[in-house]
Amino acid sequence: MNADSLAPAAAPPLLPPAAPWSGFSVLVVDDEAGMRAFLERALTARGCNFAAAGSAEEGAELIARQHYDVLVLDISLPGKTGIDWLKELKAPGNPQFAGDVILITAFADMETAINALRAGAADFILKPFRLDQMVNALRRCFERTKLTRENFVLRRELRERADVSGELDGMVGDSAVVRELKALIHRVAPLPSTVLIQGESGVGKEVAARALHNLSPRASGPFVPVNCGAIAAELIESELFGHVRGAFTGAKENRNGLFYYAHGGTIFLDEIGELSPAAQTKLLRVLEERMVRPVGSERELPVDVRVIAATNQDLSAEVSAGRFRPDLFYRLEVMTLNIAPLRSRASDIGLLTRHFLAYYALQLGLPRLEVSAEVAAALAAYPWPGNVRELKNFVQRSLILGAFPLETLGGHGTPAATAARAGGPAASSAPLVGEGESLTLEAVEKRHILAVLAQCDGNKSQAARVLEVSRKTLERKCAAWGV
Repeated sequence: MNADSLAPAAAPPLLPPAAPWSGFSVLVVDDEAGMRAFLERALTARGCNFAAAGSAEEGAELIARQHYDVLVLDISLPGKTGIDWLKELKAPGNPQFAGDVILITAFADMETAINALRAGAADFILKPFRLDQMVNALRRCFERTKLTRENFVLRRELRERADVSGELDGMVGDSAVVRELKALIHRVAPLPSTVLIQGESGVGKEVAARALHNLSPRASGPFVPVNCGAIAAELIESELFGHVRGAFTGAKENRNGLFYYAHGGTIFLDEIGELSPAAQTKLLRVLEERMVRPVGSERELPVDVRVIAATNQDLSAEVSAGRFRPDLFYRLEVMTLNIAPLRSRASDIGLLTRHFLAYYALQLGLPRLEVSAEVAAALAAYPWPGNVRELKNFVQRSLILGAFPLETLGGHGTPAATAARAGGPAASSAPLVGEGESLTLEAVEKRHILAVLAQCDGNKSQAARVLEVSRKTLERKCAAWGV
């Protein structure tokens, strides 16, 4: 059979591509060289990252070294058949391939098709096929892959998201420095340039990064935040770039990196100064070549990702000390945003307080608190060493307690949190029920438990010890409240 004869005769393509496929990869395993060549021309023209093999054994070697989104597999292969290999790849408890599999064959009956689907095939195409059949089958697979990526990003974002947005650009504040920052973000956001965000811990660097993403042409793509300082140095390369099975001890299967999930969108590298020298070298190559190489892999994959980095360190000083690569520093600081600490924009404290009160009252299902003149003056006078993050936590604690615990603002420490960390009861003179307020016993219990949780920084095991209940009981109550 001449595989070239399978191509459509008409000059225009049968199905114009609905979207570029540059972020997807396909492995074709077929013993016919003509079929492999035909599919390579058709798929690479649509931007796919393409690879091919002539047998199951050759295909297995490629899968062991590289991730593929879709496997196009011929049933009739020399040696091991396509269905037998598919059963191994999709074996329950030890799957070797997570992507979709499209089976193709020139000899098939209903029983073969049923066996193929039972073995784990996503689609079944009979040879000779038209190009539009394969394009449609791959498009369905790529749509599922895209949903998987987006769901992964959303789940990760829900776990790690620490800031809330009050406006489209996410920046709450009306001081002169915030207005200048907003104007700069609106100017930089549409550009593809790398951005370095600098500022103290808790000032809202991730909020600024999200604003850059939301106002950019990549807004419909994923936003993937990564705290480089929270990932062990020996794992950071695998987290960012992925790895192949056997790359190191414990690497039992191929794994995609966060750059893969950020394709078409933005990756936010927080605490960039904590990257190891080896990871700095790899990141520099990614920025220059727009290619990533998973740990242990021999191949590089193209990525279309905008990089936004952030740090609370003086990176220029780190460069001088030899702890940060100067070429990476210059590559990151194409555009720099400096976010002022909260103490230098005290006029924003009232606006931020009202914003957080409205947001968390709705989220926690608790009544809102009114900000009196006395409270406003105390909040404005406090230096907020923890910046916006500290104010946000203070507002949450106030809602849970039903009153503003102004006594905790007497110094830079937080007495209630200090007592909780020591394993003792929370030290706060704020009442659980405010004057003139009427709550049920269940509501008082909820408020008290949430207060202890807040004072334990969300550590449920520690909160359970303080409350003298089991962790299972605490988790059951939190689940019932949607916390």
